[in-house]
Amino acid sequence: MLCIIVVTLLLEATPLLVNAEMVTTCESNVIHRLSCDTGVISVQAAVFGRADSATCSEGTSPQTDCSVVGTIEVIKKRCDGKKVCELNTNIFSLPDSCSSPLKYLQTKYNCIPAIHQVTCEHSLSHLQCDEGQVIFVYAADYGRRDRTTCSYTRPESQIQNTDCSSPTNKVAESCNGKNSCVIKAKNSEFGDPCYGTYKYLEVAYACQYPEVTQEDTVECICPVFTGSSKAMLCFRLSTALLLAAAALLTSSVVHTERVISCDDSHNVQRLSCETGVISVEGALYGRKDRETCSEGRPKEQLVNTECSQPGTLDLLKRRCNGKRLCEYNTNVVRTADPCPGIFKYLETNYTCLPAIHLVVCEHSLADLYCDDGQVIFIYGADYGRSDRTTCSYKRPASQIENLYCSDPTRRVSDSCNGRNRCTVRASNAVFGDPCVGTYKYLEVAYVCEYPGLVPEVSTF
Repeated sequence: MLCIIVVTLLLEATPLLVNAEMVTTCESNVIHRLSCDTGVISVQAAVFGRADSATCSEGTSPQTDCSVVGTIEVIKKRCDGKKVCELNTNIFSLPDSCSSPLKYLQTKYNCIPAIHQVTCEHSLSHLQCDEGQVIFVYAADYGRRDRTTCSYTRPESQIQNTDCSSPTNKVAESCNGKNSCVIKAKNSEFGDPCYGTYKYLEVAYACQYPEVTQEDTVECICPVFTGSSKAMLCFRLSTALLLAAAALLTSSVVHTERVISCDDSHNVQRLSCETGVISVEGALYGRKDRETCSEGRPKEQLVNTECSQPGTLDLLKRRCNGKRLCEYNTNVVRTADPCPGIFKYLETNYTCLPAIHLVVCEHSLADLYCDDGQVIFIYGADYGRSDRTTCSYKRPASQIENLYCSDPTRRVSDSCNGRNRCTVRASNAVFGDPCVGTYKYLEVAYVCEYPGLVPEVSTF
């Protein structure tokens, strides 16, 4: 019986295994891009030079079997553990043993399942595994590589340097082998790779069962039929393999994420879901212990541990539920001072719920539909703009520069909940105009459920 269970586990886990991707770039200054829709990058092989006479040959017969030594180490250090990694050949300052001018950069990589976490500077990164599992950090990087991540209300001068990267082993050294771990994203912890730039910490990790010894293996006996004779196949199977298979099968279970930002009107708190959408489960603006965000603070600023701002949870639910990404700072929730003289922090707990995520540009139609017998349930809807790239094609800069235009709305749920199909127009006439002169879009998250099984999730 045990053998059957093991084989079943491994077969069911097989779809989660990864395939190798390969990218080849011929020109020296062209962008070489690695990306993973799910999971994170793990570089397996890389060549900068030539391995054959056909690739990027342009009809010539160039030198083959030449490569720049150390290429894979450079790319692994730069890209492992990230979801997107862009580079060109200018990053290589290595001895070149390849005389051919027709070199190419070729990288083979896998997208491995991992928890990918981004924490804005001055916030706390919480790495957490289920009971019995421990953290294994694939990679961590402190810096900035785009203008949108952790950019809420930050001045342009603090987000324009996107070539700021500092791969670090400090997260692995602090967290590997632990069930949970807290790291603060700050210069005093990781150094300052780009002075004056507002940075973030990017971490990719997995939750694994601790390694077991050979004494922990289990023995099973399975009948195997060969021709007309019966044979008994005995083998020993490591408990670790069983647990690893089980971990793969349960990796899609919803987990609660926690983000803490110390009180500063400039610090950005970021919630994000790679798959599914945000559902805020708990939020506190105030203080509930003397340890969190206590560094450098006098004792009198930490004594009140029963301090909270009423309405914080409802406010963040309205702002973030149903989105894949939500950024804000404590100015958003600081409607009053719940405890004068106490240094406060914002703590948010959220899950990533499986959902259909739909973005429709202004003046277009959002078509929501379900299979026969199912009905729509809206998790969240927002009409406005929160970045410069979505629905931006050929729009003038003046129409996409306002990134703080958000109008959570019930109109979609009022119109569509309980129906099999629903069409909503993304327009000011339907939703009002939250930011005059800005080209907006409608963002909707919904699920399809059978009547009577609608999830008990509060949209707002």
